[in-house]
Amino acid sequence: MLSVSRIIRAVSILAVCSLPALAQQRSVAVTFDDLPVQGTVDPIEARSINISILSSVDRHHVPAIGFVIGQRAQEIGDGQGKELLREWVKRRYDLGNHTFSHIISDVLTVEQFEHEIVAGEATIVPVLASVGKTPRYFRFPENRTGDTKEKHDAIAAFLVRHGYRLAVCTIDNEDSNFNRAYLKMISNKDDASAVKLRADYLAYTSTEIDYYAGLHKQVFGREIPHVMLLHVNRLNADLIDKVLELFEQKHYRFVTLDAALSDPAFKTPDEFVTKYGWMWGYRWAKELGIHVNGSLESEAPAWVKEYDKEQK
Repeated sequence: MLSVSRIIRAVSILAVCSLPALAQQRSVAVTFDDLPVQGTVDPIEARSINISILSSVDRHHVPAIGFVIGQRAQEIGDGQGKELLREWVKRRYDLGNHTFSHIISDVLTVEQFEHEIVAGEATIVPVLASVGKTPRYFRFPENRTGDTKEKHDAIAAFLVRHGYRLAVCTIDNEDSNFNRAYLKMISNKDDASAVKLRADYLAYTSTEIDYYAGLHKQVFGREIPHVMLLHVNRLNADLIDKVLELFEQKHYRFVTLDAALSDPAFKTPDEFVTKYGWMWGYRWAKELGIHVNGSLESEAPAWVKEYDKEQK
């Protein structure tokens, strides 16, 4: 007799493969982690980064969502962290919960991690309430969804009870690693390296977009909506226009996270347990018993990581 989970998997694949052509148009939901800002607590720099990113998503008509670290908002100080979050909702962008202090679930008990989720609400609930909203989406720090089945399932059940949907992501471009090196280049006034890094960052982003589109075809037999993971940092403040243009050049349309997650692929059961922060294409392949070769995914340029290690 087929198990319930196997029946659900089979129905999911059947629904995906029978979608009409119109539903298979390329689309991407753009999401930003580590609000109010990654890599600095200087309020002037934080505001500069946020306004630059928000102005770009305005110009490209991107219905973005940002995931907030409560403690990060406090560290910016004097209400300025929350003011940056209010800027997002004033421009009609959504906010989600990224925990209070961004500690990965692996090093906490279930109860401690549940406290991180609830504590994270203290920052975003009043900001969202000012525009008549409540938090609906949660994203795990580093996409670590629980390193044991017991922890994974307990936290998943807690999120459901508290009205959250998991904000999965299907593509990233290692922007945090690029950004760490980029900040050092700026501090060192190393303009030549910064120019090279910006070019390599865009090239790598383009490669990753295409790679994950291909991965999803392997898993589901078609392209599915991307959910792009980015961070609010200086690198993206300087290059977000170019990143968004990459999607436009590849004929993607920008959609809400709600719209992306309405695709049947995202109803694939979430039962796979890993201690790593894998993109969901790999997780779905495991769930559905489909072999994919992760070694075919490109690595970010080695020189960027070396620069980050070697420079103070």
